[in-house]
Amino acid sequence: MNVVLNDEILAEFEPHRRELCAYAYRMLGSSFEAEDAVQEAFTRAWKSYASFEGRSSLRSWLYKITTNVCLDMVKGPQRRARPMDLAPASDAGSPLPAPEPDYMWVEPIPDSMAFGADPAAAAEAKDTLRLAFVAAVQHLPAKQRAVMLMREVLRFSAAETAEALQLSPASVNSALQRARATMEQVQARPADAYAIDDADLSKLIDGYVSAFEAYDLKALTALCADDVAFQMPPFPLWVQGHDSVVEFLLGTGSACRGSKLVRVEDANGHPAFGHYKPSDDEPGLWTPWSITILEIAQGKIAGLNYFLDTPKLFPLFGLPMEHRE
Repeated sequence: MNVVLNDEILAEFEPHRRELCAYAYRMLGSSFEAEDAVQEAFTRAWKSYASFEGRSSLRSWLYKITTNVCLDMVKGPQRRARPMDLAPASDAGSPLPAPEPDYMWVEPIPDSMAFGADPAAAAEAKDTLRLAFVAAVQHLPAKQRAVMLMREVLRFSAAETAEALQLSPASVNSALQRARATMEQVQARPADAYAIDDADLSKLIDGYVSAFEAYDLKALTALCADDVAFQMPPFPLWVQGHDSVVEFLLGTGSACRGSKLVRVEDANGHPAFGHYKPSDDEPGLWTPWSITILEIAQGKIAGLNYFLDTPKLFPLFGLPMEHRE
């Protein structure tokens, strides 16, 4: 009987998993931590289900529990960031610095982990899962982060937010004003900058694949904004602009010549690829190099993002650990 009841309770939680995962991801900047946070929230909710009593909606109650889990997880001074949030652009010819721990960096999240089946809801959620937005949110103290997400993204009322965070409505409104001021200072391009029709996006993606696989850097940079940013977490290096991207790819990044790109589902609302580079040891074998994410703005590639933690990220995107032809 208890097993049946437990399954019934968990089945009530399950329809909320993706939106809770998206919320936890915005809070934490890590797809893996977000998944852990939702699982912990479901465990806590299951254990305390008898005390729920329906005084609020199940959705609001689960958000309250997930918020508390996230606040527990973000205690401490460390925040996730992108290389461009931490230092000015690097000299493309400088030696590659030592990698930093993975907990320093905003990670990508597959769209399937964060978006439900409703296309309208998914379209609305995409802008607040963009890499630039998630990185900007990390500038906020944890409770301000939760207030801003609940009020501005999830559209919770001040009273619902106050109840979830155990604050007064006045404190919620004050925290929201401070969060808005910070976001104005660090926020990236406005949402309409991402707008591009399907045909132009498909052409841009095909052009990127063709140019990179041919290592035609003139064709590649022709697809990019003048101030395109190139980053490679876990390395703290980033470079900016056509000349710097070309210099890096012909120098430190030259091992990527002859790479193969495999289209995967979008990540953070951006086009994404599994990037395999040629093996040094075996002809005809390509090995994982990155999950590559293209940020698109004003019809151009504005961000070239290469996430190099392939042992974690390739399984997340359902990719094999080798590519052969």
